[in-house]
Amino acid sequence: MPENETPTPQPTEAEPAATDATPGAEVAQSQDPLEVALAEQAKLKDQLLRTLADFDNFRKRSRRELIDAERRGKDDMLKEFLPVFDNLDRASAHAETATDVKALADGISLVMRQFADTLAKVGIERVPAVGQPFDPSVHEAVQQMETSDFEPGTIAAEVQAGYRNSEKLIRPALVVVAKAKAN
Repeated sequence: MPENETPTPQPTEAEPAATDATPGAEVAQSQDPLEVALAEQAKLKDQLLRTLADFDNFRKRSRRELIDAERRGKDDMLKEFLPVFDNLDRASAHAETATDVKALADGISLVMRQFADTLAKVGIERVPAVGQPFDPSVHEAVQQMETSDFEPGTIAAEVQAGYRNSEKLIRPALVVVAKAKAN
């Protein structure tokens, strides 16, 4: 034996010789491959069923939360408009016994202003119409009118107001569009 070489220990009878196989491999080799595959299949099926149940619960919870948020939004909107309704109710009751038409008209104007302020408060704005150029994305023409008071293609009259919530159109304005007088 050369000097630089260290002797490798030889296995004794008490120690079995080490092999390349690991203990897990011995167990896997001793088990039937079909049993191992069936156990793995059962494990994966259980994971899949749990994932499906979790997803179904998530979907139901999301739907419930969306419905609750919608309900809270409606409740908040209603709370904003109830004072306007109360004032309209008072004006209606007063109209039955009122003798001063001017005072009644002033009261109704105040309620209309309160209603417009409440709409603005919740983010709903009126679509500008009279005097504006006709825009088919926010206006719906119901008639054309020959006039020299407005430029052709501008809105001469509003039949019904249009409204939008931020950038989303709720209802287009029904308008009368000016056209040049025939000579």
